[in-house]
Parts: sequence; C-alpha cells; structure tokens
Amino acid sequence: MSVVGFDIGNENCVIAVVKQRGIDVLLNDESNRETPAVVCFGEKQRFMGSAGAASAMMNLKSTISQVKRLIGRKFSDVVVQNELQKLPFETSEGLDGGILIHLTYRGESHTFTPVQILAMLFAHLKEITEKRLEMPISDCVIGIPSYFTDLQRRAYLNAATIAGLKPLRLMHDCTATALSFGIYKTDFPSSGPTYVAFVDIGHCDTQVSIALFEAGHMRILSHTFDISLGGRDFDEVLFTYFASKFKEQYGIDVYSNIKACIRLRVACEKLKKVLSANPEAPLNIECLMEEKDVKGFIKREEFEKLASGLLDRMSITCNKALADAGLAAEKIHSVELVGSGSRIPAITRLLASIFRREPSRKLNASECVARGCALQCAMLSPVFRVREYEVQDIIPFSIGFSSEEGSICTGSNGVLFPRRQPIPSLKVLSFQRSYLFHLEAFYANPHELPPGVPPKISCFTIGPFHSSHGEKARVKVKVQLNLHGIVGVESAWLIEDHVDDTVTSSNIHSNIDKMDAECAASDMVANGVEDSARAQSKSSHASAEGIRSDKVTRRLEIPVSESIYGGMTEAELSDAQEKETQLAQQDRAMEQTKFKKNALESYVYDMRNKLFNTYRSFASDHEREGISSSLQQTEEWLYEDGDDETESAYTSKLDDLKKLVDPIENRYKDEAARAQARRDLLKSIVDYSKAVDSIPPKDRETIINECNKAEKWLIEKSQQQDAMPKNMDPVLWSSDIQSRKEDLDTTCKHILRSKAAPPNPENSGPDQHDTSSHA
Repeated sequence: MSVVGFDIGNENCVIAVVKQRGIDVLLNDESNRETPAVVCFGEKQRFMGSAGAASAMMNLKSTISQVKRLIGRKFSDVVVQNELQKLPFETSEGLDGGILIHLTYRGESHTFTPVQILAMLFAHLKEITEKRLEMPISDCVIGIPSYFTDLQRRAYLNAATIAGLKPLRLMHDCTATALSFGIYKTDFPSSGPTYVAFVDIGHCDTQVSIALFEAGHMRILSHTFDISLGGRDFDEVLFTYFASKFKEQYGIDVYSNIKACIRLRVACEKLKKVLSANPEAPLNIECLMEEKDVKGFIKREEFEKLASGLLDRMSITCNKALADAGLAAEKIHSVELVGSGSRIPAITRLLASIFRREPSRKLNASECVARGCALQCAMLSPVFRVREYEVQDIIPFSIGFSSEEGSICTGSNGVLFPRRQPIPSLKVLSFQRSYLFHLEAFYANPHELPPGVPPKISCFTIGPFHSSHGEKARVKVKVQLNLHGIVGVESAWLIEDHVDDTVTSSNIHSNIDKMDAECAASDMVANGVEDSARAQSKSSHASAEGIRSDKVTRRLEIPVSESIYGGMTEAELSDAQEKETQLAQQDRAMEQTKFKKNALESYVYDMRNKLFNTYRSFASDHEREGISSSLQQTEEWLYEDGDDETESAYTSKLDDLKKLVDPIENRYKDEAARAQARRDLLKSIVDYSKAVDSIPPKDRETIINECNKAEKWLIEKSQQQDAMPKNMDPVLWSSDIQSRKEDLDTTCKHILRSKAAPPNPENSGPDQHDTSSHA
C-alpha cells in the first residue's frame, strides 16, 4: 500500500507517495511531474490538469484556474476583486457572501463554488494516483499555506470529501518543507538546537518560517507571509512595462484583449526566467493583436529597479519572521529557498543580506511540499513504520471565544488560543449555567489576518440541558484546536451533585478525579465563574480529611451543534457530492464515446488497407466492391453527420462493417490455422501408430483403424479444399480438423491409458499375471 501527499499550488499540483522503498513523485498522463491546477469545461465534457491547460484558449470563459486564491474568501474582498479582474470567467456574489462561478456546459447554465472546482481538481489527482499505483487511495495529507483561515481549511476538507479523499492532516507548506529537510539530516550538532529559515516564494504568495531542529524532533517557531507577493507579481512588473511600451511603439492596448493579455503574460514569465540566468533578454511575440508583431528588450538591472517595491515587501516578511521567532539573524544556521518564484538573483542577494548567509537550494523547489506531506501521511498512517520524529507546528493567528456574558480569556493577552499556539491544543472551560447557551469563536487580533478576512469564525450552541435542582449547574466545555488548525468544541458535559448515603468519600474522590484528569492541565475561569481546578482542590481537600460525604458527582453529556460562518452545510455537501458524481459519469460516458468513435475510424482505415492487400485473395470482386463502398460511406458519415453521435451509433456502425468483413477475415485467419491443425492431426496419427507395439493385438488393431480413418478423412477433405478458390468459405475448417483430432485422442488415449494402468492388488490373479507377461 501507499500513502499520498498532495501539494495544490496556484498554477501546478504535485503528487508524492511513500512506498516501501522511499518517496516517489508520480507522473501524470503526459509523463510530467507537475499537473496544471486547471479545470476546463468543454462543450461535452470536462478537461482537467494538462488537458484543461491545453483546452484553455479554446474555452477561455469556462476555464477555471487560480481557484486556490478564491477558496474560502468573500466576493466583496478587495483581494478577491483584484484576482477576478485577471480571470476570464464570470462570477457573482452568493447568498452567504461567497463566490459563485457561472459558465455554460453541455448547453446549460451552471453555477459552481470554488470548493466544487477544487473538488474536481482533487478527484483528478486521485484518479492519476490510483492509475499509477493500481489501487484505490483515500488517506492523504494536503499542503496548505500557513495564512489559511479556519474557513479556508474547512473548505479544503470539504473539497477533499467531495472527491472521496480522507485527509489525515492539513499541513502548512513550510512545515512540510521543514519535515522533508529535517528528517533525513544526521549532522545536526548535539550541543544545542539548529535554527533554519525556510523561504517559500510561490506563484502568488511568499511564506517564511523559522524552524528549530534537534535530534528526533522539529518545532516551528514562526510563520509569516505576504499573500500577494509571488512570482507572478514579478511577471506583472514586466507585463505592465511592456504593455506601456507597446502602446507607445505600436499603438495597441493589450488590456482590451483577453487573449493578448494571456499571451503577453506567458511571454513575460519566460522572459523573467531568461533574466535569471542572463544579464539581458529580448521579447518577441508574433501577431499579438491587430495582426501586429511586437518586439521588446530589457536588462536585468532595469527589471530589478522596476521590482524594487516587491523586494522591499519581501524584506519586511523575512524580518518579521525573525522577530516573531525571537532570534537574531546570526542564530540562523541555514536558509532554504524553495518555490516556483525563488530563482530571481535579486531575491537571493536580498535574503543573503537579511540572514547573513547565502541561501541554500538543497531541496527540490517544486516537490518538497508534496514530499513532506507524504512523509507526514506515512507517520499518521498505520500502514508504514516510520522512525520516531516529532513535528510540532503552530497557528499564526490569535483565536478568542465569547459567550453571552462577554469574552472568555486567560491571562493578560485576552485570547483563548494565542498566536503561535502549538497544533493540536486543548482547553477546557468551566461555566455556571442553568440552560442552553452559545459560544462564539473569532479572531482576536484582526491585524494578524490577511486583508479582507472577517473576524468571525463559528458559533457553537451548548445544550439544551436542564439542571435537576432548577439552579445553575457546572458545565464544562472542551475546546480543541485540531491537527488541521481548525477550532471547534469537541464535547460538553454537565456536572451535578446528588444525595446518596451509600457512597463513600473515596468513591466521590475517584469520580471527580476521573473527570478532572482531562481538564486540570488547561482549566480556567470563564466569565468570573469558579473553574474546575479550584473545585478539584476543594474535593481533594475534603477527601484528604476523610470526611464522609452524602453527595455523588454525576457527569452528563450535553449536545453541541456548530454553525460555521460562510461554511457548507451537510445538505450542501451532499448535493455537491451528488453533482460531482453526475459530472464524473458524464465524463466517463464521453470518454467511452470517443473511444468507440476512434475504434470505428481506425477500423475503416485498417480494413481499407487490408482489403486490397492482406485479404485480397480471400474476397470476391463483389465482396470487395460492397465492403469498399460501405467503408467509404462510413468515413463520410464520420466526418459529417456522425462527427458528434452517441456511443451506440458508433457501435452499431462498427458491428455492421464487421458483419461484412468477418467472413473474409475468417477465411484468411483459418488458412494458417487449418495448416497448423492439419500438422497437429498428422503428428497425432504418427505418434499413436508408434505406440501400439506394446499392447494386445485387438487394441492395436482398433487404434490403427482409427488412425487410418482419420488420415483418409483428412486427405479427402484436404483435396476438396485445395480444389476450391480462397475467396469462398472453406469446406474444411480448422475447427473441423481440431474436432477430428480430439475424437482420435479420446479413443486412443483411453485404450493406451487402460493398458498402462498398474494391476490392482485386490484383484490380482493368474490371468492378470499371464496378461502382463504376455504384454
């Protein structure tokens, strides 16, 4: 079995699997290690990955890319609006404030959410994985940016569920990179921790993390990011520069033409790569728009000057990572540079000046995240045994909780899960309540969030419940920050005291201990109410004094329901799964239809060639004329009325042709089969004739007669067949000869086997001895 790691990038996706011999990056159907993150809706079916990218220019308004930038975001978000201006498909605002994508597919208008589009991409990657591994897969670990909010993380889990995947963990990109870097390192100094900075410059964003490594474990100290600073922003600098130049020089406005914008952006991306290795580079595009060829030229120094603002922003992100980790640059042992946008020389120089050392490129810039995710999946899966290695990650945002009575907090920072809280974490809250109440989860410090992210996360309803005494009862609520970095209420329970004279103080003590053992490490005061740690102290004190109590503590589970702001409901998730199943079935039906059409087309060309060459002597003139006419008619139909037909139509046409061709094909094939069958029968006749020397005369005569009859029959039939033309059905088929051989084998083998059988001891007598001696 294998476990899988997925890296879903803004432009490309990478699949890594752990096998018994190590980690492999899977190739897609085009034998590439990276698969474009593109979903394209054609006229009749969807094209995803490489096929989607190839079909994009023909289906611009129904090709969805950059979905990672839209997932879990609000339509009114300024960042989202900037993204949508660059994307060719139509969008609108949903009822929940989310993004709806509108397109026409199979003649009908369809509306999809970014989660559904991401699910299609996941399904495609799952299909590639299962095809390469030749087995079904479900368990996986998925890489996500560290700046993803609670809603975006839930959206990823929903998309994976729709695609039939079971994510064991959502793992931060830099954490996955750090794992793939650290688990194989054996040269860390034993004197103290090793600090490594990981700088991931992707297509659309920049993430910087500082990790601490020691023998057997790694710990993330800081996550910082700039969600709008990536390789494409350096492309955009070149795009803006040349768009302005071409307007002055050629009088064309590329902004007014979607295809011209796409072609110029592609050319600028290639130009950026050339400038990474050369001091200057030309740009040439044939017929960019208005039938005009354009030319341009730029030096690396000019490019770096144009991009100086971007480099300043990158410097801010790196310095913030050091400050959050509480480290000076001199403490950093190495800087690992990864990501698709990391190859610009100016970035390398900038990082060297910030961290006081040259950046290293020991890791594969495009594959390290997927490899780290696959490793983490192996650690979490029972399928593999991986050496003990602890991975401790942190959350980049502060999360608070509030109830109807105000904020719930601990300490002076005013939040429940402060920034850089380890993942996973657990807190247990104590309340005094007599009826149902609500808890709100929110981001406590909005300035930590990416622009445009609303602070509200979700609302939890605790209850209903009833206190048996009609007064306020103790309620404990277990709040969890899980392995995915998602906050939630795991459980809640009511604690009641009941009078019971039969219970001793030791029983009470053990009952309370059992409940408080889960909470003591993280209990706190909520809304000024006494916390359970204090209650535990009181009960322990009473037990220590040996006081007999007449109360028993009872723990009752309380129902908890969750409402996620902007999240999918169970009904919406079920509808999305059903819709994806229908779309997948339509795709498979179209693929099968194309297969049948190609089979018919191939048959027409193949038979036309064979009819006048291989099968020429086996078909009469009349048959050749009739088949040639049918092949010609079928070919014309294929390129006219039959260009877009159903699977059954192609199958029917193929069956009609085969009915005409099969008799001729059978004659051709049977000639070779008949010659082989004839040789086989003659060999059997010779073998049986030789084997009769050691059997009684009566049996010998029977076998010889059978062999003579078979030989005579074969000679007569062969003479008749040889006298016939090849373009007529044979009077002697290979199957006839095989049947005659089988009859001969049955008769002769039965006689020979019975005579060769050893004598039976129970029936042995003089006659048998005499027979054996005679034989």
